[in-house]
Amino acid sequence: MIKSKWLPLLLAGMLLLVAAGCGDSAPNNTNNTGAGGEGEQPPEKLRSVQLMLDWSANTNHTGLYAAKELGYYEEEGLDVQIVQPGSGGTDAMVAAGNVPFGISYQEGVTLARTQGLPLVSIAAIIQHNTSGFAAPKDKGILKASDFEGKAYGGWGSPVEEAVMKSIMEIDGADVNKVNMINMGDADFFTAVKRDIDFAWIFYAWTGIEAELRGEPLDMIYVKDYSEALDYYTPVIVTNEKLIQEDPELVKAFMRATSKGYDYAIKQPEDAAALLSQAVPDLDAELVLASQKWLSPRYQDDAPRWGEQKAEVWSGYADWMFERQLLEQELEADSAFTNEFLPEQP
Repeated sequence: MIKSKWLPLLLAGMLLLVAAGCGDSAPNNTNNTGAGGEGEQPPEKLRSVQLMLDWSANTNHTGLYAAKELGYYEEEGLDVQIVQPGSGGTDAMVAAGNVPFGISYQEGVTLARTQGLPLVSIAAIIQHNTSGFAAPKDKGILKASDFEGKAYGGWGSPVEEAVMKSIMEIDGADVNKVNMINMGDADFFTAVKRDIDFAWIFYAWTGIEAELRGEPLDMIYVKDYSEALDYYTPVIVTNEKLIQEDPELVKAFMRATSKGYDYAIKQPEDAAALLSQAVPDLDAELVLASQKWLSPRYQDDAPRWGEQKAEVWSGYADWMFERQLLEQELEADSAFTNEFLPEQP
């Protein structure tokens, strides 16, 4: 979410490259002492558990840091270490069991499942897709048909062009009339001043940063063009083996995590302060503004934070399969579960 180049659509391909060779990349925590259940006193010795992020810490992750800083994980008998992604990529590490929990995206889980990797989504961090195509207001890009004749900054992912083609066709426009440019290492703000007109961003971070910089954007959310593109991004993942062998750990982790996100929903300013304190390298002003924008969108219209729907999983997977982005169809019911989310009081 920090910059457009880390969009989830571009991370999924890492699974193919690293799944077979990540066995020794990180310590395995499955032999640590058990977690305390709901209503129990935490054990004297906390169970050490790693949670691997998708990229640098940002407000997608605030609930995790709130749960850690406020002691919610300790109450469940857990010492949760929030770590940066390894060289193998978070999806592959979690699927292989090297790390018990991670942050991923619906498209990454979908690709993993169709390739036989046992990744499972256990919560949607944000209920609706907050990503889309953004351009400085002086570019005059207000709808998908305005992409024609403009320069798009991306990274060559087949999904990028497929999404762009899909929404442009709705507007009667031709994706072949878009000039595709590889952004390289440039961030959004550098690239739009140099050689591109628009790029794909998450508004909660890059869009809010643009507001703070006095460089407002026109934003075209992909979910506004197609229900199939209103997928979950990001999600919390684990693997099938952990679910089968240690469901109490998953329950304990999710009880605390849910409390952390509930806190971030109800107290965005305090939650932003916790994130800035835990990760002092972040711009505190950006964190606060981003958190205020994002907090009501975590749960949005869902009955509880983290809830996932089968039709969202199947809808996006069908969209991918129809566009030959998947080699086989997804068994949606096996890709996610709501069973570890706490019941509403």
